[in-house]
Amino acid sequence: MLDIHHCELCPRRCGVDRTKARGFCGAGERARVALVSLHRWEEPCLTGADGRGAGTVFFSYCNLRCCFCQNHEISHEGRGFEVTDERLAEIFLEQQERGAATLDLVTPTHYVPGILHALEVARRSGFRLPVVYNSSAYETEATVEALRGQVDIFLPDLKYADEESGRLYSEAPDYFAAAAKAIRKMFELAGPVQFDADGQLRKGVLIRHLVLPGHRHESMRVLDWIWRTFGDRVQLSLMNQYTPMYRAAEYRGMNRRLTTFEYESVVNHAVELGFTHAYIQEGMTASEQFVPHFDGSGVRRSV
Repeated sequence: MLDIHHCELCPRRCGVDRTKARGFCGAGERARVALVSLHRWEEPCLTGADGRGAGTVFFSYCNLRCCFCQNHEISHEGRGFEVTDERLAEIFLEQQERGAATLDLVTPTHYVPGILHALEVARRSGFRLPVVYNSSAYETEATVEALRGQVDIFLPDLKYADEESGRLYSEAPDYFAAAAKAIRKMFELAGPVQFDADGQLRKGVLIRHLVLPGHRHESMRVLDWIWRTFGDRVQLSLMNQYTPMYRAAEYRGMNRRLTTFEYESVVNHAVELGFTHAYIQEGMTASEQFVPHFDGSGVRRSV
């Protein structure tokens, strides 16, 4: 049972009563949302064949402390506005009315009970978009299981393969151990990727991996695990957009962008393994211009 009165929604299992106190993530009783938008920079299979955009809902706070987080003002600092479950349901419906291709729930883990209630309310009023659960993969199997039948597409990161990287960069030494279990559970729920005739993903797991400077061999180990576990039954997204933001300069080797050689060597490894469902990035994607402006747009009801 998912209970914010003794919160164990994520692997940190703080056990706090979130109606009275805050755990590691910082979240309280109600969902806090920083931005509602049509986001055209998600993977093409999520944004619609015409590129109209994924219906992103950016939730505030996070259960990780990534030193390079480009969304740190909402994930670490909590910028955003609290909303009721009923208002959250309205937001979901409004994204549908805007023509979003999917409902993209970004960093939702710590608000799963309220999200499930909001989806129930929205569906009673005609909500029907594919639901994307866009998370860090630092999840418990129980929280993922609670999403059975409620989420169509799981969009987890798989950040690290090594315990030391999780500890050093995200304050989560158990990151890979937890994420591996969570992603297996996501695959159990969603199954192999299923695409429409126009290339839109309707069901399945899309795993993102951001290649970090100086960590190309670790990235290859991440790919080895994905291939060994799922083969070509998941969609892969290999990202070269690492930008040294937030506190990255405090960590040795992290205050630079990725080199072409580093990224291409990881891409070549994916090809050698046999991945065919894979996105790669080209050109200058490592830029702060791709960071959304978290100004609360779309969160509060228009008057």
